[in-house]
Amino acid sequence: MYRTPKEATKSGKSRRFLATVSAAVFAAAGIFGLSVPTPAYSASCENPDALTFAIIPTEETVAELELYKPVTDRMAELTGKKIQFFMPTSYASVVEGMLSGFVHVGVLGPYSYVIAREKDPAIEVFATYAKRPGHLQEEGPGYRGVLVTKKGTKFTSIESLKGTTLGLTDPGSTSGNLMPRVVFSGEVGMDLEKYFGKVVYTGSHELSTVAVHQGKVDSAFVATHRFDNVINKGEAKMEDFNVLWKSDPIPQDPFVYRNTLCDDIKTKIRETFLSLKNQAGAKKFLDNVKSNTFVQMNDKDYDIIRALKKAKDERKKKN
Repeated sequence: MYRTPKEATKSGKSRRFLATVSAAVFAAAGIFGLSVPTPAYSASCENPDALTFAIIPTEETVAELELYKPVTDRMAELTGKKIQFFMPTSYASVVEGMLSGFVHVGVLGPYSYVIAREKDPAIEVFATYAKRPGHLQEEGPGYRGVLVTKKGTKFTSIESLKGTTLGLTDPGSTSGNLMPRVVFSGEVGMDLEKYFGKVVYTGSHELSTVAVHQGKVDSAFVATHRFDNVINKGEAKMEDFNVLWKSDPIPQDPFVYRNTLCDDIKTKIRETFLSLKNQAGAKKFLDNVKSNTFVQMNDKDYDIIRALKKAKDERKKKN
């Protein structure tokens, strides 16, 4: 079931965190680390007995629990901590988990990272992956938002989409919500809800792509690397789609931690990802995310997202 922006807002704050915690029940809590001596830490930093790791939801989040095992095993080995994998239901679930201190390490969308960082400067990016080139995805630590329609329909231009049904991803998505609302709406001269007849949230980029292919929505804004996932799984073919619009490059999903963790723990978390390409068993994980390696990132790398958010907030005030 798809949600309109209004419905998505209503469904959120009061139930997201509690629902997702109960839904998780640490589906992969059996992933434990090796027992190693724990260094002495200052009382002013966080030194939890276990680290909770969470990722933003995708169509295959459950499958990714197993695919992330080389990562969580390596993190457990380096930090000497038990690793608990948190199963989220939305971008906001991960953000709220980190804000509460329940989640220590996570993967966010660029937009949800900026929102989280504004609320709590303790949430800090440390890495992202450098993508391999794909069907629409370009090589490097960036991606684009694209507007796609199904080939063979009458929707072959932006003008042909006036009054039709648009699929967005999630309120916390950069390419599936923020970029369309700021950049694309600026190009067409009006808000999405005014240009399109109906705007719905599908829940993920993969679901948006499939919804276009199945005719459930007339068009959708999706991330290039997530669009590629659908093609690579054989759920659709590249030639089944028109690409009517592309955004400027966007930095890839940030891997973040709470910077209030003790320094040695943060160092080991960074090492987990930045040296992952050299670890046995990591190839399957890197192949799954279509990457050869992780690269170091810092907060300023996401200033482009802050500029977009600022523009969106200012436009909202005017309206």
